[in-house]
Amino acid sequence: MSDAREHEFDPRAFVRQLSSKPGVYRMYDADGGLLYVGKARNLKRRVSSYFLRHSADPRITAMVEQIAHIEISVVRNEDEALLLEANLIKQESPRYNIMYRDDKSYPYLRISGDHEYPRISFYRGAHRKPHRYHGPYPSAQAVRQTVVSLQKLFGLRPCSDSYFANRSRPCLQHQIGRCSAPCVGRIDAADYGRDLARAERLLAGQGDELIDSLNRDMERAAEALDFEHAAALRDRIAALRRMQDARVLRGRSRDIDFIAVAGDAARACLVINSVRNGVNLGHRSHFPTHAAGAGEAELIGAFLSHHYLSVPPPAEIVVTTEPDDPEWLAELLARRAGRRVRITSAPRGERRQLLALARTTAEQALAVERASSATLARQYAALTEALGGDEPIVRMECFDISHTAGERAVASCVVFDAEGPRKSDYRRFNIAGIEPGDDYAAIRQAVARRFRRTARGEVAAPDLLLIDGGPGQLAAALEALDEVGMAGLRVIGVSKGSGRRPGLEKLHRPGASSLSLDPASPALHLVQQIRDEAHRFAITGHRGQRGRARTASTLEEVPGLGPVRRRALLKHFGGMQQLRRASREDLTRVDGISRALAERIHAALQG
Repeated sequence: MSDAREHEFDPRAFVRQLSSKPGVYRMYDADGGLLYVGKARNLKRRVSSYFLRHSADPRITAMVEQIAHIEISVVRNEDEALLLEANLIKQESPRYNIMYRDDKSYPYLRISGDHEYPRISFYRGAHRKPHRYHGPYPSAQAVRQTVVSLQKLFGLRPCSDSYFANRSRPCLQHQIGRCSAPCVGRIDAADYGRDLARAERLLAGQGDELIDSLNRDMERAAEALDFEHAAALRDRIAALRRMQDARVLRGRSRDIDFIAVAGDAARACLVINSVRNGVNLGHRSHFPTHAAGAGEAELIGAFLSHHYLSVPPPAEIVVTTEPDDPEWLAELLARRAGRRVRITSAPRGERRQLLALARTTAEQALAVERASSATLARQYAALTEALGGDEPIVRMECFDISHTAGERAVASCVVFDAEGPRKSDYRRFNIAGIEPGDDYAAIRQAVARRFRRTARGEVAAPDLLLIDGGPGQLAAALEALDEVGMAGLRVIGVSKGSGRRPGLEKLHRPGASSLSLDPASPALHLVQQIRDEAHRFAITGHRGQRGRARTASTLEEVPGLGPVRRRALLKHFGGMQQLRRASREDLTRVDGISRALAERIHAALQG
């Protein structure tokens, strides 16, 4: 139900007709702007709290004074309220909500489940059966360190299936003692499976029990006079003990997240430090966007709701300040985890020390962020002054073109705002229908495609558009903007100077002479940074497209080799490099590849 009444908003009358069921409420101002989105286990009680008592928080008081109407969504349970609130905040960006910018997904350690000798590897993305996943980890480095540790302890393979299938002798990983070389039969499937099971026990936090089990195995091997095997087990036990001694927490509850906030009413940093099985996996820093005056409890509460929708919560979450309604949050997280979750704010002993370290980390990260933000702010201010505009520059976009001798042209568009690169807004455009090497036409096409969406209101318009190139590229961009109805946009071209040396760039302005900035100018440093980022992004896209085209074009020329068999070949060998090395006999081992077809494929690949 909703209340979008034309007359003055009467909060008491509105609250009287509210349901006591769980739901989500949305508060709007008189112009229809969304002020705030919140969830409630009891809508009547929660919404009435804004109006029936005066808030000591001036931010909340200011928000309540602007409320012109409220919309209500009643849901079946509290879990649905949590999900709906998170989705609405993400989609609508309400003015008074705390928002944590979406980061790339957390990494996991994956154990493949579709091979006789399963592989351990770094992984991001959706979880699929029959693979097994351990994590999440706070950083890619933490996953890779874990992979190396498991290799050293258990000799598990990290190589791809195609690499594994084409080995004729052990690789370097076996020579340095990190792989048991199952690819050439140095270990059978049963023994490899036993080592894999031991590794998974360690990942599951059963390190002490695993050491006891290995001790028993070592004693049996010694009694059987198999001293070589007993010595290998002894070394493995010693390595496991060293790993267990590195734990920062002992006891029964060893899966804990420590969450600390540092900052003030204007800017804050939240750090989450993850401990799993007693081992410190590292931390991740978050810099939320929020209205001035948001308190620490609110920052932590918003993070718990946001973060643990995509990441399984641990058994215990230790925070510097208890969020509002911690019991309800703990219940919601427990239902999502399928077990009890505790939220505590007054730890003792080792936990207290680890929470203090998390706060120190947050303070240091915030100091670095403030220094970086101050530098960026100076750069934006210097660029605004250098270009002589009345309006400050806050958002910039830059276009670049990459191609090889005119073929496979790719345009990049990168976006910078007050916080630096905004990678979620980056875009690439595959250029088609132009004469090869016509950079002007490529720029015209890419700019038109991008800004048609801006003209329709789908994408925010930048304060400044940069085009990598001289007057010709600048003119092409201006034509495209005029064509799509965005002629008033501020645009400059950026060309390399004499000898293409950094610091000698020229800025080309429509209807004005070109401008050269001092090599030490903060404005020029900002222009160079976004120009170089656009160049990098364009080249990356072009190389990927060129590689795919070369792969497709070579194999597509082979008579009788359709898309299904092409995919089978690439999957079997793991790529064109390995495929080119394959013999005719190797090719016939792939399903659907006859001797005659193998001859044709081999001839095509060898040129």
